[in-house]
Amino acid sequence: MNIYEEIVKLQRQGHRGAVATIVNSRGSIPSFQSAKMLIRDDGSIAGTIGGGCVEAEVWQAAREVIAQEKPRTLSFDLNQDPKYDTGLVCGGMLEIFIEPVLPVPLLYIFGAGHVALELFKAARNAGFDCIVADDREAYANSERFPGALTVIAKDFDQALKDLAPAESSYIVIATRGHRDDMRVLRWAVQTSARYIGMIGSKRKAITVFRELTRQGLSSELFDRVHSPVGLDIGAITPEEIAVSIVAELIAVRRHCERALPSMSWFHNSRRAAATEPAPSDPLPAPTEK
Repeated sequence: MNIYEEIVKLQRQGHRGAVATIVNSRGSIPSFQSAKMLIRDDGSIAGTIGGGCVEAEVWQAAREVIAQEKPRTLSFDLNQDPKYDTGLVCGGMLEIFIEPVLPVPLLYIFGAGHVALELFKAARNAGFDCIVADDREAYANSERFPGALTVIAKDFDQALKDLAPAESSYIVIATRGHRDDMRVLRWAVQTSARYIGMIGSKRKAITVFRELTRQGLSSELFDRVHSPVGLDIGAITPEEIAVSIVAELIAVRRHCERALPSMSWFHNSRRAAATEPAPSDPLPAPTEK
């Protein structure tokens, strides 16, 4: 079994894992320096670093590396710790480096207007694969979005039927109208996507949230929605807005919690809306993005 082929296969399937490598050794060890073992997110393994208690501890640590998406190094002294005495002729020391294996992040962009186009460019430069969907063929086409994994030109309800975001996926909603944003958001909050963002003001977010809860969606589903989307850098132009959104995507991808905005206003409005009657005001008129 080629462990490198298994790593590529894992990434293409959209799954996570960790690779453990013996990076330093001294004396007799149950394997060899540079030996590798792949631990998949389902707990299965490929390759070996020698078996026994060492491998069991590495497997457990790898599960934490997968969850935290941060590398770590383990040191083992086979001379001093009796639990490593398995009858093998080993008495050395070794260091094992465990690094996360992550799929290429996939960004779903709903809308193909000016902001969406600049978002596509910035996200691609930051290492995201992109799927773009819009109901206008004049906007949603491969000429406008070269390099996209898929460009979908369908009614949003039809497009959503064929999409299944994984836990490593990101969703940004930037259609040309509030009602389409709401249709996509209704679907998005019921997926396992890692990130969901919707463009627009706080007022719009609250209005859309209230309408969807009135339609029967649980209010807790909206706790992970980022709206207004992107970091607050005073962005005005489509290019600047795209930078702010991608910066937020990177912060989520890299677990940089201190960079992310507080969503307390949204949580407070959610709790308030749960006890208020549904608003009689219609949704704002559509606006081009």
